[in-house]
Amino acid sequence: MEHVAAAAIVDARGIVTAWTEGARRLTGYPAEETVGRAAADLLAGELPAAVPRALTGTVVVRHRDGHLVPLGLTAAPVLGPDGDPDAYVLTAGRPAESEPTLSGRVFEQAPVVLCTFDTQLRYLRANDVACEVLGARAGDLVGRRVLDTLPDDEPVRGFAEKLRQVADTGNPVRYETYGRAPSEGREHAWTVEMWPVRDHRREVVAVAMAAFDSSQEHWVRRRLALLNEAATAIGTTLDVTRTAEELVELAVPRFADFVAVDLLDWVLGTEEPPPGPAGDVVLRRVAHGSVFEHTPEASVALGARDVYPSSSPPARALGLGRAVLSRVGEPDFERWAEDRNVKAPAGSLHRRGAHSMLAVPMRARGATLGVVVFVRAAHPAPYTDDDAVLAEELTSRAAVCVDNARCFARERETAMALQRSLLPRRPRGQAAVEVAHRYLPSGSLAGVGGDWFDVIPLAGSRIALVVGDVAGHGIRSSATMGRLCTAVRTLADVDLPPDELLTHLDDLVTHLTPSHGGEDVPELGATCLYAVYDPVSCCLGVAAAGHLPPVVVPPGSPARLVDMTVGPPLGVGGFPFEATEFPLPPGTLIALYTDGLLEGQEQDADRGTAALCRALSSPEASLEAVCDTVLKSVLPEQADDDVALLLARTRALGADRVAAWDVVPDPAQVGAARQAATEQLAAWGLQEMAFVTELVVSELVTNAIRYGEPPIQLRLIRDRALICEVSDASSTSPHLRRAHAFDEGGRGLLLVAQLTRRWGSRPTGTGKTIWAEQPLPTRTRGREQPGY
Repeated sequence: MEHVAAAAIVDARGIVTAWTEGARRLTGYPAEETVGRAAADLLAGELPAAVPRALTGTVVVRHRDGHLVPLGLTAAPVLGPDGDPDAYVLTAGRPAESEPTLSGRVFEQAPVVLCTFDTQLRYLRANDVACEVLGARAGDLVGRRVLDTLPDDEPVRGFAEKLRQVADTGNPVRYETYGRAPSEGREHAWTVEMWPVRDHRREVVAVAMAAFDSSQEHWVRRRLALLNEAATAIGTTLDVTRTAEELVELAVPRFADFVAVDLLDWVLGTEEPPPGPAGDVVLRRVAHGSVFEHTPEASVALGARDVYPSSSPPARALGLGRAVLSRVGEPDFERWAEDRNVKAPAGSLHRRGAHSMLAVPMRARGATLGVVVFVRAAHPAPYTDDDAVLAEELTSRAAVCVDNARCFARERETAMALQRSLLPRRPRGQAAVEVAHRYLPSGSLAGVGGDWFDVIPLAGSRIALVVGDVAGHGIRSSATMGRLCTAVRTLADVDLPPDELLTHLDDLVTHLTPSHGGEDVPELGATCLYAVYDPVSCCLGVAAAGHLPPVVVPPGSPARLVDMTVGPPLGVGGFPFEATEFPLPPGTLIALYTDGLLEGQEQDADRGTAALCRALSSPEASLEAVCDTVLKSVLPEQADDDVALLLARTRALGADRVAAWDVVPDPAQVGAARQAATEQLAAWGLQEMAFVTELVVSELVTNAIRYGEPPIQLRLIRDRALICEVSDASSTSPHLRRAHAFDEGGRGLLLVAQLTRRWGSRPTGTGKTIWAEQPLPTRTRGREQPGY
C-alpha cells in the first residue's frame, strides 16, 4: 500500500475544493493556486479513467516548476443524499516512496524488459532491465513518451505504432524488431509481447510490454538462411569466375563489408594441383566486392596477382587449412593492415575503420584452391568464432562449386582437344571437290558432344565425304567419335562401297560395344552418313545409318534433300544398309550436317530443313560464305548440341585427263596396251614417266588376262598424280607376297609396289579394279588444275 503524502478534495465537476500541505510539497502548488481550479489542469495528460471508476491508479502531475511527477492516486467517493458521488477525496504519494510488494519486486527484477504505458504512450513504470537497455533511470522515464526516449529510426517508429495499435484496438500484438540499444552500440534482435491492461469495466487503461532479447536465435536463423541461400545462389554456372562472384554477392553486405576471392594459378587452368606453396603466397584475384565506393582493395584489377606475406592471415589460413580470425590490435591484423596500407594508402579499408577479418582457405577434395578474405568495417560487431564457422561453411560450398567448374573446364578442354585432333584438316592432293566446313561445340553445360566429319581421298581421284554423330556429351562421346572416325578411315582405305562400309562399321560397333548394365552406351546411339563422289563419272553414291540425308543444290536448280533409304543407327545390327547412286552435274553443292544444326528450341526438323535449303540456295560463290550464311540463318542462338557442317562443290575431270581402252583377253594384247599408254603419256607431255608406266601397265594387264575375267579395261587418269587402273569382272583380288628364289611368278606386284607411290584394289559392281599411283614430275605438278 502506498504511503499517503498528500490529500485533496475534488467535487463531481472535477473542481478542487480542498488542498493539503502534503499536496503542496508534492506538486509545488499552494492551496490558493489550486482551490477552485479544475483538477485536470494539474495533470500532464488526461485523468485516467481508472481513477474515478476503479478508485485507484497512477497519474502524472506536472510540477509547478515544469517537471513531471508520477503519483499513485486513490479516490474515495463522498456520496450525496441520492446515493451518487458528490465529491471525491483524493490521496496520493510517490510510488518510489512506497515499500515494493512481492509482485512489484517480480516486476522490477524480471530478466526481460518490462514496461507499462498509459494510453498516450507515456511511461508509467519500467523495470531494471528496461532502464539498463534504455540507459536511463526509472524516475527519468516516467511521464515521458516512448518516441522521446528512443532513437528516431524506422524500428522505433514501428515499435511505437504497435503500442498505439494495442491502445486503440485492445488486441495483443507479438512484434519482432532489430536494432541498436540506446545504451550500447551493438545491435539486438527483440521479440516483443504487447497487451492491453483493462479495468473492472474491461476498458483499456494502459499498455504493458515485455521484450525478450532474441539476438542469439536471430543470428542462428540468419546464418541458416544465408547457408540455405548459398545452396541455390552459388554454383549456378560451371564457370570459376562467376562462382566466385556469386560468393561475393551473397556475403556483401550481409556478412562482410569487403570480400575478396583469390585463387591459385593452377585452378584457372587445366593442370593438376602442384605441391603446396612455401613462403609468400601468390594468388590471382578473380572476384571482390565492397560496400564502400572507390576502395583501393576493390579497385585491384581482376586477374591481377596478389602476394600475401607468409605471416599474413590469408597465408596462414592456406597453411593451416582452416579459418584465421584477426581483430584490430592483434599482431596478425596489424601486419595485414600495414601491408594493405603500403599497397593502397589512401582510403584503404584499414583507414575506413576495418576492425576484424576472416581469412578462409578454399579447399575441395583435398586440394587447396585459394583463399577468401572477409573484412568488417562499417558493420559494428566484430567477427566471432561462430562467424568463422559460418564463413568456413560458405567458403566450403563455394569451393566445391569452383572445383566442379574447374573439373568441367578441364574435361571440356580435354574433350575439345581430342575432338580437334580427330577432325580433319583441309585435304590435300585431290581435285574431286572443293570443301568448306564448320564445327561448333555445344554451348550447354552438358559439354562437348560426339559430332564429327571427314574428307577422305580415295583411289581414282574419288573423294569420300563422311559425317557422324555420337549420342551424349563429354570425353566418352569424344572417345567413341575417335574410334568411329578411325574405323571409317580404315574401311575407306579398303575402298568399300558406301553400303558395305556401313555394314562393316555396324558389325564393328556391335562387337566393340561392352555391356554396361543398363548404362547409356554412346556407340549405340551413333549415326553415320558415307558418300563417295567420282569426278570422272560425276556420280555420287551415298548410304546412311540413322543419319539425316544430305542436301544437294545443282547449278541453277533449287536445293533438295536426297531421296534415299536411311538405315538404322549403328550398333542395332541385323538390318541391311542401302546405297543410293545418282549423277551430279559439275558445280553441284553437297551439304552434309548433323542434327544439332536443325534442332532449335523453337523450330522442328522440317522447318529447320526448309531453312537450310533456303540458306544453301544463296548465290554466294564462296563455300566459306555459304557456311556462314547457313549457321546464321539456321542455327539457333543457343545451340544445345554440337553442330558439324560439311559443304562440298563438285568438280569433273575432263575427257582430256582421262583415257580408257578395252583390252581383249589375249596375252598378245599386252604390248598394244603398253603402246597405247605410252602414246597417251606423250600427248600429256609426260614422256619421262613412260618407262615405269609401261611396266605397271604390262603387269596389271597381264594379271587381268591371266587370272581375271573379261571384260577388261585399262584406264589412265591425269590428276594431281598419274593413276593407272585395270578393271576386270573377277572378284578375286591379288595379294602382294615375296617370291622365293625358284618361283616363276609373284614378282610383278612387288615390282609395281616398288616403282609407284601406292597401289591397291577395290571392288566394283561388276568385279574389281587394280590401281597404281605415280607422282607427277615436279615441272608439271604446279600446273595441274582440275578440269570442269
